[in-house]
Amino acid sequence: MIPPAFEYTRPHSVEDAVRTLADAGEDAKVLAGGQSLLPLLRMRLAFPELVVDVGRIPGLRGVREEGDALVVGALTTHHDVIADPLARRHAGLLAEAAATVADPAIRHRGTLGGSLAHADPGGDLPAVALALDAELVAVGPEGQRVVPAREFFVDFLQTALRPDELLVEVRIPKTGESDGWGFHYEKFSRVAQAWAMVGVAALVRREDGHIAEARIGLTNMGSTPLRASAAEEALAGAGPDGVARAAQSAAEGTRPAAEPGVSAEYRAQLARVLTRRSVLAAAGMG
Repeated sequence: MIPPAFEYTRPHSVEDAVRTLADAGEDAKVLAGGQSLLPLLRMRLAFPELVVDVGRIPGLRGVREEGDALVVGALTTHHDVIADPLARRHAGLLAEAAATVADPAIRHRGTLGGSLAHADPGGDLPAVALALDAELVAVGPEGQRVVPAREFFVDFLQTALRPDELLVEVRIPKTGESDGWGFHYEKFSRVAQAWAMVGVAALVRREDGHIAEARIGLTNMGSTPLRASAAEEALAGAGPDGVARAAQSAAEGTRPAAEPGVSAEYRAQLARVLTRRSVLAAAGMG
């Protein structure tokens, strides 16, 4: 299908992009890697009057360390996250989950910032950002604003970003194996490379053979990515035998959607099963 007509501009700096977005208001859409926006345009599910292509703005790509945090530029592609040694060392969950996104062509074009700003609850990386306790940095006319991931995802395809703000980077507390954390991302899809029917991102810190702390992000269990808070609490102090019991509470507080061939209860059961598998793998107990 042919997209509706729109104006196109390519700003060359963050400041130019913010001015353009402020002038256009809600009539503009940001184009980064294009792997989320372009299908919406082709299917006529989005009708922007202006497309703002930020893909060549310098300084928004790459991974760096800042103290106890890893900073990932919003235009960093999934492929670059997977290949980056700092990401693999200090945000292994992000690198592992990025490797499961769609196919190589999309991983080479799609960006971390674009995936998070798109806020599809069926996407892999929003739930990972939640589990990582990431912070998202936006720039608008009034300057820089930091939004915790738990406050960023508002509703289906909706975020806390204002129409005149641009997501510029993601800050992630270091949670790699070298920092004492185990991690695992597991999802179930109908067919290879499809959206996850359910996905589970697990981060686990062990002490004396037991789980000292667990963080679990859920993909496609509601209108936004979610944390499995009840399961996280139940996992505190658990050994291998306690993981299965704790995983039974993974779907508490969620509202998975039903669709033809997939009931809400089926998704809830998937969440319980995948949580058990992911936590055991992350804790090295599987």
